Amino acid sequence: MNDVSTGSGSIARGGTVTRADLCEAVHEQVGLTRQDSSELVERVLELMCQALERGDQVKLSGFGVFQVRAKRARMGRNPKTGEPAAIDPRRVIGFRASHVMKARVDKALS
Repeated sequence: MNDVSTGSGSIARGGTVTRADLCEAVHEQVGLTRQDSSELVERVLELMCQALERGDQVKLSGFGVFQVRAKRARMGRNPKTGEPAAIDPRRVIGFRASHVMKARVDKALS
């Protein structure tokens, strides 16, 4: 499996980056203990969740914007039976990557 360098450590490429991977990268690069690194990652994710629950945007400069959108009620179809089915209104989280992130991904895939 190929690895992507994150300074002194690495995160597996081609798989999924997990909370544990993020905690380990913080531990290796910042020098916090593993427990402090884990608490830091968990706290950042919790703050992001709280902001989204309030309907606020979460903007990470150079990365992108997470935002909550309201979807209206509409008619859909049951994929198994093909029969019409009502879809209730709901809120969904969207992500829009920054132009910096899009350029990095495009460059990496070239």
